[in-house]
Amino acid sequence: MQTRNVDTKITVTVRHEDITDSLRQYATEKIAGIHLDYPRIIEAKAILDVEGNRRHKAEIILFCADHIVIDASSETDDMYKSIDFTIDKIARRMRKHKTRLLKRRTPRKEESITYLDEKSYRADFLDDLPDEVNEAEEPMPFFVHKESVSMRRLFKEEAVIELDLTEKPFVVFKNARRDVISIVWRKRDGEYGMIDIG
Repeated sequence: MQTRNVDTKITVTVRHEDITDSLRQYATEKIAGIHLDYPRIIEAKAILDVEGNRRHKAEIILFCADHIVIDASSETDDMYKSIDFTIDKIARRMRKHKTRLLKRRTPRKEESITYLDEKSYRADFLDDLPDEVNEAEEPMPFFVHKESVSMRRLFKEEAVIELDLTEKPFVVFKNARRDVISIVWRKRDGEYGMIDIG
C-alpha cells in the first residue's frame, strides 16, 4: 500500500453555499484516496461552487513534487457526481502522463510538434487594402480573465506534459534548447502546435 501521500494538506472551499460535514468529508476522502506513484502530492485544494439547483461545479488542484500542478473540474447537477467525475479526470491525466514518460525513454521516428510556416509581408501591406477594410470599426478588447504566471525554462516535451496535466489552452515557456520564448497549444486534431517568439 502506498504511504507517500499520507497527511497531505487538503483544503475544501465552498462558494455560494454552506458546506455540510458529510460533503466536506466525502471530498476529503476522495482526494486522500488518490494514490500517485509519481509525482508525490504535497497539497490539494478542492473548490466546490454551487449556483442554483442545477449547477454544481467541483474543481480540484493538486500541488505535487517537481513543480507539477494537476487540475481538473467537472460540472453536473449533483455535487457528489461532480467530485467523482473530477477525480476520474485526474486519474486519467496521470495515467496519460505516466504513459508519456515511458514513451519518452524509447526513440521516436517523428516529433509530435508541428511547426507553422513563417510568412513575411512588406511594410506597406496594410496600405494596399481596400478602404472599407481599413476603416472597419474594431471592437474594443477587454479582459475576461487576467493571471500572472512565472516564465519557466522547459523543454518542449515538458511543456506538452504540463499541457496534458491541466485544462489550460496553452503553455508559455522559455525554451531550454533554443533560448527563446515558446507557446505550445493543443490543436483540434489532437496534435500539438508550437510558436517561437523572438
